[in-house]
Amino acid sequence: MKVVLFCGGYGMRMREGTSDDVPKPMAMVGPRPLIWHVMRYYAHYGHTEFVLCLGYGAHHIKEFFLTYEETASNDFVLRGGRTELLSTDMSDWTITFAQTGIESPIGERLRRVRHHLDGDEMFLANYADVLTDAPLPEMIDRFARRDAGASMMVVPPQSSFHCVDLGEDGLVGGITPVSELPLWENGGYFVLRQEVFDHIPRDGDLVADGCAGLAKRGRLVAHRHRGFWKPTDTVKERAALDAAYTRGERPWAVWERDGAAAHAGAGSA
Repeated sequence: MKVVLFCGGYGMRMREGTSDDVPKPMAMVGPRPLIWHVMRYYAHYGHTEFVLCLGYGAHHIKEFFLTYEETASNDFVLRGGRTELLSTDMSDWTITFAQTGIESPIGERLRRVRHHLDGDEMFLANYADVLTDAPLPEMIDRFARRDAGASMMVVPPQSSFHCVDLGEDGLVGGITPVSELPLWENGGYFVLRQEVFDHIPRDGDLVADGCAGLAKRGRLVAHRHRGFWKPTDTVKERAALDAAYTRGERPWAVWERDGAAAHAGAGSA
């Protein structure tokens, strides 16, 4: 299935006062930007046709892929001055770069690339700056069996704050971490049918308009995920992911995990 990635936002909290115009999906985690990690996740499961919804800082994303150097993350042999790759990241990827406006809401960005989906009944969509180890094939299979227009991954609240149960007399009846409340947040990783476009008006939003409209008709389903899921809305969150990568703690890199498991299995055969 085709994968639509939203990568045109300003990412103001990520820059925190700098004048750099690098968009948030291009923030580095290890030797590659966030958008690469998201795309590598989808490609691992066989989804290698990407439509990038560009906006702010689009030239950075274009330049990265136009000058992509596979030797940065793949083993290779240098023989007679020529490079022979032993593995590859993106030789089988197809990437459509679509300018969808500087100020466009996400729903409008999706509307503007609809013609690139070739009328496919189902397609995938996601933010280009959030990482997970969620079981994508399971999410797709479960949705495909449902009579619904969209599926969204939901995750427990990520806030470290506490909610206070407060009585009218000012006495506190209890304190509960937000993460323990029976609430779920939008985690992205959407699986969509063309029906979603019926609920997104011009300059509309994917979640507030598209998903909410489907929910009112009983046409939206959710995949609960309690595993790894991390957004990168701030410099602190991006730095934490980068530090985890350096320590070798990268659960979102399912291609490394599954590759290691396959190698171990072959070795014991």
